[in-house]
Amino acid sequence: MAATRVMMTAAQTTSCFLAKRAFLLPEKTSHGALCFNKRALALKSKRPFSCSSIYNPHVKVKEEGQPETLDYRVFFLDGSGKKVSPWHDIPLTLGDGVYNFIVEIPKESKAKMEVATDEASTPIKQDTKKGKLRYYPYNINWNYGLLPQTWEDPSRANSEVEGAFGDNDPAQRKIGEVLKIKPLAALAMIDEGELDWKIVAISLDDPKAHLVNDVDDVEKHFPGTLTAIRDWFRDYKIPDGKPANRFGLGDKPANKDYALKIIHETNESWAKLVKRSVDAGDLSLF
Repeated sequence: MAATRVMMTAAQTTSCFLAKRAFLLPEKTSHGALCFNKRALALKSKRPFSCSSIYNPHVKVKEEGQPETLDYRVFFLDGSGKKVSPWHDIPLTLGDGVYNFIVEIPKESKAKMEVATDEASTPIKQDTKKGKLRYYPYNINWNYGLLPQTWEDPSRANSEVEGAFGDNDPAQRKIGEVLKIKPLAALAMIDEGELDWKIVAISLDDPKAHLVNDVDDVEKHFPGTLTAIRDWFRDYKIPDGKPANRFGLGDKPANKDYALKIIHETNESWAKLVKRSVDAGDLSLF
């Protein structure tokens, strides 16, 4: 399972809808950076576990190949031009309830873009199935992406969601853009028996960000958005002849505290992964 995904909901800018990742309580490094345990590519590597997250990152993106081809990649570069991992090297939290969010799929697009968790530097690429590029059957209506330094452990069941195991925004963001967001709610989507958390968040640069702090505020200031998000993810596989996805927790969004709990748990799972306390398999830890 990959990182937690986020979707944003906002008035004139973007909010986030997060998937399945969580955060650990940060440790302070000597230079003030937030230190989180990290993942790595393969257990064959002898590189020791280290804390090298970029504090308050100012990363650039570099495209290689042509969009909508099998070779297309979006890499992340630090200030020296070195490739870094958007999954492992960008910190999850900046403190004061602020989290980093990385755009994978811009609003009103259909290409199924995602961080390549099995490739070195984990660039963003278009997902494939049987060698063919994957697309959603219709546009996704929110900016969609991931929370860095989170992982949904496929071996960990959630007793609160049927024992399942882990796996209207007018502004369109760009692939690879890093936004500061605050989580607001969580949806427990069950996809073919696997738990796939979706976290709803709002970008701090949204004009209504100061008004929206929990799940009830989302409905008040963005009426119908939570229902629209749930229905989109429930139904998007139906055009391909697959059954609709289901949702746990009574088919309702959980509040902010529950969303933060999920983020924390998935960050802990990521820490175990990068420390190699669990088998990484084909996942890239660099």
